[in-house]
Amino acid sequence: MSKDKVVVITGASSGIGEASARLLAQNGFQVFGGARDPKRAHPIAGVRFGTVDVTDDASVSNFVEWVLSEAGKIDILINNAGVSLVGPVENTSISEAHKVFDTNVFGPLRMIRAVLPSMRAARSGLIINVSSVLGFLPAPFMGVYASSKHALEGLSESLDHEIRGFNVCVVLLEPTFTNTKLDVNAAQTEIPLGVYATQADATIKAVQAQIRTAPSPRAVADKILAAIDGPYRMRQPAGGQATLLSRLRRFMPAGAVDRSLRKTFGFGKRSAS
Repeated sequence: MSKDKVVVITGASSGIGEASARLLAQNGFQVFGGARDPKRAHPIAGVRFGTVDVTDDASVSNFVEWVLSEAGKIDILINNAGVSLVGPVENTSISEAHKVFDTNVFGPLRMIRAVLPSMRAARSGLIINVSSVLGFLPAPFMGVYASSKHALEGLSESLDHEIRGFNVCVVLLEPTFTNTKLDVNAAQTEIPLGVYATQADATIKAVQAQIRTAPSPRAVADKILAAIDGPYRMRQPAGGQATLLSRLRRFMPAGAVDRSLRKTFGFGKRSAS
């Protein structure tokens, strides 16, 4: 069955996108990988790369039209392209925040709008939006990135209700920190840390320590394959730690969750007001 399935993956030249493209191709899917610069992508047997900048309407339209002209359909869209940003919310400029949202929220929206007409016509389709545990948890000094993932989750859940009647479904995939260039080389806000420097440095060190022992992109790719082949669930944490965090968020008292998160991110006890 997978040999008949056409998959489109954005951000396919590295990290989770590259690992997913390789794994799906190995499992017989027809894979079209989107990248801003396909020349920088490592060749993968069974994967055809094309140019797509998810922040550009024309680029998205041209890419999707190319896939449809080559394959005749798109069965699965994996919105994986993303950018990160580290720094205090107060120090984040509107232009920096706009750049994050343009890729992480408006990028998936552009891709969704481009592929949905053909999926609706076929009355079949699956859209996988790669979110994060930061889509349901806060992340100090990653506030704009976390808010973009929160926004993606709201968009995805609303969309799922709208298109279910056309036999098209949405999956929210929620990895925890993953050992990729996105997490390791996250951009930092241009304004110096200033009064936040001490705590921000401690938090960044705590996060980097987690990334060093974090799952590889292949672990997330395995979860994507399982989401395609397995029983449908809209919200799917990727991995044991992500599943645990999801359950803690839902069932633990708010105060306990707050204390656990502050400890994880290198904070001391909350000061008395």
